[in-house]
Amino acid sequence: MASVGGGGGGGGGASKMADKEKKKKESILDLSKYIDKTIRVKFQGGREASGVLKGFDPLLNLVLDGTIEYMRDPDDQYKLTEDTRQLGLVVCRGTSVVLICPQDGMEAIPNPFIQQQDG
Repeated sequence: MASVGGGGGGGGGASKMADKEKKKKESILDLSKYIDKTIRVKFQGGREASGVLKGFDPLLNLVLDGTIEYMRDPDDQYKLTEDTRQLGLVVCRGTSVVLICPQDGMEAIPNPFIQQQDG
């Protein structure tokens, strides 16, 4: 009987932990400013593509339109060639995304991982 009561108390604690996790899930990366702009994406395995960002989710699944894949050298899988191929509208799985950058250049931002100290 005592173990049943303990289980009920644990359930309340689990919901408090779930609330804390929801607060932590706020994404550092804000891709909304790149909607309808051309971005370049690098994937695990060496593939690279660029396209117009149409949508994304917190897991970094991306929807790109007018996508172009940059072909790799058959001898060296991590070296790109001048060849490209048109892919059109694609959904990129977030777990395979390694890097996302704007096609027209980079912008310096403050390091989000450094704790700012007052004083």
